Amino acid sequence: MNDQNMHKILENTIIIVSGLPRSGTSMMMQVLEAGGLEILSDHKRQADHSNPKGYYELDAIKRLDKDNSIIREARGKVVKVISHLLKHLPMEFNYKIIFMNRNMEEIMRSQQKMLGEEENGYPPEMIEIFNKELNNVELWMDENENIEVLKVNYSDMIQDPIPQIKRIMEFLNLPLDVDKMLKAIDPTLYRNRVKS
Repeated sequence: MNDQNMHKILENTIIIVSGLPRSGTSMMMQVLEAGGLEILSDHKRQADHSNPKGYYELDAIKRLDKDNSIIREARGKVVKVISHLLKHLPMEFNYKIIFMNRNMEEIMRSQQKMLGEEENGYPPEMIEIFNKELNNVELWMDENENIEVLKVNYSDMIQDPIPQIKRIMEFLNLPLDVDKMLKAIDPTLYRNRVKS
């Protein structure tokens, strides 16, 4: 499907990929781009060891709490918005939010490694802070009728991607390229795994 037809289907809808930092948002952006969706990113943040395939960020999104006008450019596209900034989205649009969930200990370990710190050296109170943030975000998403949410578990996406991709396609109601989406998932990048 070409970009023009994709834009026509989405019209006034914006697709958001969200979650806590290190929850798999960059991977989801890669998967959606591979499937045929247009990504809104400036690629200012370069790929590194933590995200060897890139971050898929848009620098202006970091200032969403001060100026959210950039969101207008995301109509018919996909943009990454970290969880604590979601509440600053302008409410004049419809949003389909793919919200990434991941084991909290894995998130904390991954953040520590990205910062060059000892992976188990995170302050225990950070887990409580992040859990509170997730609760607040969930309440906010539930309160707004112009928001649809699909929660995707990071480990499920890595370990059993086909059912997750089917869920994503049904949620977006778009004919995406499943084969390319599957190829965009790299299981070797599932590091900081917590054994269950």
